Amino acid sequence: MNPIIGEILGYACGFCTTIAFLPQTIKSIRSRNVSGLSLSMYVIYCIGLIFWILYGVYLDSFQMVLFNGITLLFNSIILYLIIANMGRKK
Repeated sequence: MNPIIGEILGYACGFCTTIAFLPQTIKSIRSRNVSGLSLSMYVIYCIGLIFWILYGVYLDSFQMVLFNGITLLFNSIILYLIIANMGRKK
Protein backbone atom coordinates (compact mmCIF):
# COMPACT_ATOMS: atom_id res chain seq x y z
CA MET A 1 0.00 0.00 0.00
CA ASN A 2 1.17 3.50 -0.78
CA PRO A 3 2.32 5.20 2.46
CA ILE A 4 0.60 8.44 1.46
CA ILE A 5 -2.73 6.62 1.18
CA GLY A 6 -2.12 5.14 4.62
CA GLU A 7 -1.45 8.60 6.06
CA ILE A 8 -4.58 10.03 4.44
CA LEU A 9 -6.66 7.12 5.74
CA GLY A 10 -5.20 7.61 9.22
CA TYR A 11 -6.15 11.27 9.28
CA ALA A 12 -9.61 10.60 7.80
CA CYS A 13 -10.35 7.86 10.34
CA GLY A 14 -9.08 9.94 13.23
CA PHE A 15 -11.01 13.02 12.14
CA CYS A 16 -14.30 11.15 11.76
CA THR A 17 -14.11 9.25 15.05
CA THR A 18 -13.01 12.36 16.93
CA ILE A 19 -15.56 14.74 15.46
CA ALA A 20 -18.33 12.22 16.26
CA PHE A 21 -18.06 13.23 19.94
CA LEU A 22 -18.23 16.97 19.29
CA PRO A 23 -22.05 17.24 19.06
CA GLN A 24 -22.54 15.40 22.38
CA THR A 25 -19.88 17.55 24.03
CA ILE A 26 -21.46 20.78 22.79
CA LYS A 27 -24.96 19.62 23.78
CA SER A 28 -23.77 18.61 27.25
CA ILE A 29 -22.00 21.92 27.81
CA ARG A 30 -24.97 23.99 26.64
CA SER A 31 -27.72 22.07 28.42
CA ARG A 32 -25.74 20.91 31.47
CA ASN A 33 -28.08 17.92 31.27
CA VAL A 34 -26.08 14.69 31.38
CA SER A 35 -28.60 12.68 33.36
CA GLY A 36 -29.01 10.12 30.57
CA LEU A 37 -25.28 9.51 30.16
CA SER A 38 -23.44 6.62 31.78
CA LEU A 39 -20.65 7.47 34.21
CA SER A 40 -19.05 4.04 33.89
CA MET A 41 -19.07 4.21 30.09
CA TYR A 42 -17.25 7.56 30.05
CA VAL A 43 -14.74 6.44 32.72
CA ILE A 44 -13.92 3.26 30.80
CA TYR A 45 -13.79 5.12 27.49
CA CYS A 46 -11.41 7.76 28.87
CA ILE A 47 -9.15 5.03 30.25
CA GLY A 48 -9.21 3.33 26.84
CA LEU A 49 -8.29 6.60 25.14
CA ILE A 50 -5.32 7.02 27.47
CA PHE A 51 -4.15 3.55 26.44
CA TRP A 52 -4.62 4.43 22.74
CA ILE A 53 -2.52 7.55 23.26
CA LEU A 54 0.20 5.53 24.96
CA TYR A 55 0.05 2.97 22.15
CA GLY A 56 0.31 5.79 19.62
CA VAL A 57 3.40 7.11 21.40
CA TYR A 58 4.86 3.61 21.37
CA LEU A 59 4.20 3.29 17.62
CA ASP A 60 5.32 6.87 17.00
CA SER A 61 1.93 7.53 15.36
CA PHE A 62 1.16 11.24 15.35
CA GLN A 63 -2.40 10.68 14.09
CA MET A 64 -3.20 8.19 16.85
CA VAL A 65 -1.88 10.49 19.56
CA LEU A 66 -3.48 13.63 18.11
CA PHE A 67 -6.98 12.34 17.49
CA ASN A 68 -7.22 10.22 20.63
CA GLY A 69 -5.95 13.21 22.62
CA ILE A 70 -8.69 15.44 21.20
CA THR A 71 -11.30 12.73 21.78
CA LEU A 72 -10.03 12.37 25.36
CA LEU A 73 -10.51 16.11 25.84
CA PHE A 74 -14.11 15.95 24.57
CA ASN A 75 -14.92 12.91 26.70
CA SER A 76 -13.20 14.33 29.76
CA ILE A 77 -15.43 17.41 29.55
CA ILE A 78 -18.52 15.21 29.46
CA LEU A 79 -17.14 13.05 32.28
CA TYR A 80 -16.53 16.16 34.38
CA LEU A 81 -20.11 17.32 33.76
CA ILE A 82 -21.48 13.89 34.76
CA ILE A 83 -19.48 13.90 38.00
CA ALA A 84 -20.40 17.54 38.76
CA ASN A 85 -24.07 16.75 38.10
CA MET A 86 -23.89 13.83 40.55
CA GLY A 87 -22.62 16.21 43.24
CA ARG A 88 -25.54 18.57 42.70
CA LYS A 89 -28.12 15.80 43.07
CA LYS A 90 -26.95 14.87 46.57
